[in-house]
Amino acid sequence: MTVTETFDIHSPTTGGLVGSFPVLGVDAVEEVVAHARGAGRWWAGLGFRERSRRLRRWAADIAAHEIELAQLIALETGKPLPDAVLEVALTLDHLAWAGRNASRVLGKRRVSRTILTANQSASLRYEPFGVVGVIGPWNYPVFTPMGSIAYALAAGNAVVFKPSEFTTATGAWLVESFARVVPEHPVLQQVSGRGGTGAALCRSGVDKVSFTGSTTTGARVMATCAESLTPVVLELGGKDALIVDVDADVSAAADAAAFGGVSNAGQSCTAVERVFVVAERYDQFVAELSAILRNLTPGSQDGASYGPMTMPSQVEVVRRHVDAALADGGRAVVGGPESVGDRLIGPILLTDVPPGNIAATEETFGPTIVVTKVRDLDQAIELANSTPFGLAASVFGKRRAQEAAERLRVGMVSINSWVMYAGVPALSWGGVGSSGFGRIHGADGLREFARSKAITRQQFKAPISLTSFSRAKRATDIVVRYDRLRHRR
Repeated sequence: MTVTETFDIHSPTTGGLVGSFPVLGVDAVEEVVAHARGAGRWWAGLGFRERSRRLRRWAADIAAHEIELAQLIALETGKPLPDAVLEVALTLDHLAWAGRNASRVLGKRRVSRTILTANQSASLRYEPFGVVGVIGPWNYPVFTPMGSIAYALAAGNAVVFKPSEFTTATGAWLVESFARVVPEHPVLQQVSGRGGTGAALCRSGVDKVSFTGSTTTGARVMATCAESLTPVVLELGGKDALIVDVDADVSAAADAAAFGGVSNAGQSCTAVERVFVVAERYDQFVAELSAILRNLTPGSQDGASYGPMTMPSQVEVVRRHVDAALADGGRAVVGGPESVGDRLIGPILLTDVPPGNIAATEETFGPTIVVTKVRDLDQAIELANSTPFGLAASVFGKRRAQEAAERLRVGMVSINSWVMYAGVPALSWGGVGSSGFGRIHGADGLREFARSKAITRQQFKAPISLTSFSRAKRATDIVVRYDRLRHRR
């Protein structure tokens, strides 16, 4: 493999060099995928039980080096170490669940027949795609891509992982850890680089691509994969809402909105960017949320509430949204344009922002929260659903909270909490609309990385043949009588 170009990763907190990595081009990526092809056949041939054993060993290896991995995450992303540890902990639960449940979800099973096919046995099985390409993000460089990697591996696929160019060292750590427990073949490999490397992976002949990132980039990934009819699963942007109903615990809602909106510097696909509060609780909520946000401190020092922006260009997006909100009549209750620094952004709470303003419609991906007063829960749901995004949401309330959760046009909802669906491995993860499609996590996540295969087998000759040119003339009459009896009112 010949490499002529490299790129450097610098820590957003220290500015120091984290590492240098090769930029892999088309030929290099295709070579990696070719090696994965044979490795995938070997891995699939191990069967569910042996793969589960290996994945348990991988989880044990990650757990044994949890602080080391968390420190690397913190170094590359700028997030505080406790947040990085939580990311690894959640990842381990999903890795363990995928390995433990793959056989139950994907194993061969018999299915029922009808009278017309009573002479057939019918079964359904799932087979791995072969090689899955995973293109990961930088904001959660372990938890998010492992939602695809772990489930694809458990289903029997080899994986070629392209991490973000901002968190490539973290991706390399994961690949090296896996190689310690599966040294025989390159079942999990990494390709490093920028957007061109991701495009090369899409065109490399992989059997499926799982991408997490912005809606704009996701559309490009989908278009590239469409050239070869390569299926994709896309987890894209969000403009997630938190709803506070009249009977909500306002203090708990304010606490969740603060952490959900500002932790990781707001750089979460499920970050709380919009809050809709019924009029009766609005003043109390704004006061309590303001008090929390004013006590938060961004930075890289010990005890900082959250870290710097990982991607420098995102700072200008935050600045543009805040300026647009204020120019359109919005009010900065906490922070404001002065909160937006070169890399650090203080918490910003905006109110009175018109519903069509970009601060209320476009993904900000920064530590800003827009709070809107609504007359009742129904208006809150209407406004929450008014965006083309549909990733996740939170509802705080009692009597109508479940109803609200079911009416929201999103893939995931937490009631009286934020993002708790992430901690339940059996639940699926994914969005609708501009937030993408397909699912990772849970049984749906396992099936996402396997092809279903239906098999029938004739057990005895049917008394009346229905699929033959020599069928009896009375066969049609029998079918009609059966249909009328079976499907009568």
